[in-house]
Amino acid sequence: MITETTSHYDHLEQMSVHDLLVNINREDQTVPLAVERAIPQLEALATQVTARMREGGRLFYIGAGTSGRLGVVDASECPPTYGVPHDLVVGLIAGGDGAIRKAVEFAEDDPEQAWKDLSAYKIEPVDTVVGIAASGRTPYVIGGLTAARKAGCLTGCIVCNPGSAVAAAAEFPVEVVTGPEFVTGSTRMKAGTAQKLALNMLSTTVMIQLGRVKGNKMVDMQLSNIKLQQRAARMVMEELNVSEETAQDLLTRFGNVRGAIDNHKK
Repeated sequence: MITETTSHYDHLEQMSVHDLLVNINREDQTVPLAVERAIPQLEALATQVTARMREGGRLFYIGAGTSGRLGVVDASECPPTYGVPHDLVVGLIAGGDGAIRKAVEFAEDDPEQAWKDLSAYKIEPVDTVVGIAASGRTPYVIGGLTAARKAGCLTGCIVCNPGSAVAAAAEFPVEVVTGPEFVTGSTRMKAGTAQKLALNMLSTTVMIQLGRVKGNKMVDMQLSNIKLQQRAARMVMEELNVSEETAQDLLTRFGNVRGAIDNHKK
């Protein structure tokens, strides 16, 4: 397991604060290059996910620990960003939602629990399940992908070791090989960063392909706070060349930027 390989650095406790920060940053700079090498795999997965979602499928992430939390974060940000239903992209973490804040011992070691968690959502063959596991050996993820694949779902994964059991269980594996961590085995660091980047790329690409962005704007975003309401007003003002008062009125009447623009142009 490359993610378990001894760090390139030693005697960390003897380093100054400056040296610790510089060396961590030096390691972090290798992560985008590792993600770049995985773009062909990400492209294949994103293409397949988009096709399934156009047919009415949903996207599920399954993972444990840091990997599970990253999946939950990515999924939870899709509705406010793109105005999609809350059950269109779903993040599931071993141990349940409580494990988002506090680790649940041995939750990741149950190979049957992920499918039980997925089944609660009445998962169907048109859906996609993406397993997230830095090591690529998490039983929760392997079991979930295996069961999902048997059920006819599309399966993918994001892992940080080559040739892993998780990758073998998925039809469309994405292997972002990040190498040894600064703190040996602490995969919340480079591996976690790589997974976050890959998830950003996957969900953003899929949402754009599904028509949830116009130009470069989040026209379907939920106007759930003052900042987003002001951003939406600027977008409408820019697109329609109208006053702020008119933009705010359109947003109030039609609920989002897309509705405001489309209805004003009719």
